Amino acid sequence: MTKRITLPITDEDIKSLKTGDSVLLTGTIITGRDAAHKRLYELLQQGKELPVDLRGEIIYYVGPAPAKPGYVVGPAGPTSSYRMDKYTPALLDLGMKGMIGKGARSQEVIDAIVRNKAVYFAAIGGAAALIAKSIKKEELLCYEDLGTEAVRRYTVEDFPCIVAVDSEGNNVYRRG
Repeated sequence: MTKRITLPITDEDIKSLKTGDSVLLTGTIITGRDAAHKRLYELLQQGKELPVDLRGEIIYYVGPAPAKPGYVVGPAGPTSSYRMDKYTPALLDLGMKGMIGKGARSQEVIDAIVRNKAVYFAAIGGAAALIAKSIKKEELLCYEDLGTEAVRRYTVEDFPCIVAVDSEGNNVYRRG
C-alpha cells in the first residue's frame, strides 16, 4: 500500500512511516547538494544565521538537468546521500525533518534521525525523468551561483519515494 503525505510533514506522519513504505509526497520540499550543504554548515559553525529556514523541511539531494519545453526542471534524479553525511546531523538538530536521496547513510546520520524524530526517504536512481514529472514549480531560495546545486523550493505532486530510515532507526539498507 502506498502512503500519501501532504507536506509540510508532521510528527504524526513521520511516526506512522516504517522502513520500506512506499510514499507519494505532495507539497513543498527544498533542494540542496554538497556545495550548498557545506556553505550552510560553515555558517552554523560561525554562529551565523542561515539564508533559509530548515525547520520542518524535507531536503531533496538533487542537481537537475536543464528543463525541456513543458517541464519545470529537467531530469531530477537523486544524488548519493553519503556526500551530505558530514553536514546532516547539524541540520537535523536545527529542526529539518527529512531528506530524500539515494544510498545508505552513516551511523551518525541515523542517530540524528532517531534523536530528532526525522525520516530519510530514498528516491529511485535512474528514474530522473519520471521524478521530474512530479515537480510542478521551482523557486530559487539562495546560492544562485551554485547553478543546479542552488537551494530551491520545489512544489511537488505525488513525488515517489520509499522510507529508507524511519524515525526509530530501522534501515532498509541493513534490513535488505
